[in-house]
Amino acid sequence: MVWEVVLDGLFKFFAHPFVQSLLWAIALAFATHVISSIAARALQHFLNRDDNPLPSSSIIVNIVRGVIWATGASIILDACFGVNANALVAALGVGGIAVSLGFQDTLSNLIGGLQMTFMGIVKPGDNIEVGAEAGVVQDVTWRHTTIRDAMGQTVIIPNSIISKTALVHLLPASRVSVPFAVPRLREDGSARASDMDGLADELTQLARTAASSVSPVIDGPRVLFSEISELGIKGKIILQVEDAAKTSAAADAIVRAIAALV
Repeated sequence: MVWEVVLDGLFKFFAHPFVQSLLWAIALAFATHVISSIAARALQHFLNRDDNPLPSSSIIVNIVRGVIWATGASIILDACFGVNANALVAALGVGGIAVSLGFQDTLSNLIGGLQMTFMGIVKPGDNIEVGAEAGVVQDVTWRHTTIRDAMGQTVIIPNSIISKTALVHLLPASRVSVPFAVPRLREDGSARASDMDGLADELTQLARTAASSVSPVIDGPRVLFSEISELGIKGKIILQVEDAAKTSAAADAIVRAIAALV
């Protein structure tokens, strides 16, 4: 008898139109969440492909998520609660203007982020300088751009600041440049300048061996001579290592290796 009363009460509860609408709304919200997650993962996988023309910034994924959730919310309001989303937006039009005035900075950051992303101005992996800040771009979101400087610190720069400030694209953070000056004469008294190609090959081998002990070399080394003076033969060794965090250690290893020639 008691169970019959409980079941009858539950049946009446779930048979109530508002409860049914609420359950449908929860089901549609869950479906929207699933679709949003699947779309975000698929889009992230596409953006991470080498042949993808778009940068792998999270702002693109967040825009897709926002569109999916806005569509889901519109369907829920219309199908479950009988609220016309278009009429609701129109009714809130005047209030929306007031809200937009209060969120000018947010809108400015959003527009700036979209411009940088779709115009390819800034993308993850770029080594940039904005004002007094410089570092490698980690991500571009709807509000700010995150970079990591040479000390490993995370710097957050609003997108509106980047769009209004002179932006400098620096050389890759993993690039190593080591100036050198070796004596003009060898230990046996012969002139090094008589065999510049041999000297370049010797420096190249020393630099590659030294840098590879710190991080794999992915480009170079290249030896560029600049002048021959009383101090010796001057130039620069340029290469690129795989780990940008170890550029200083690679430069130190190269200097130590070249010191044997001095």
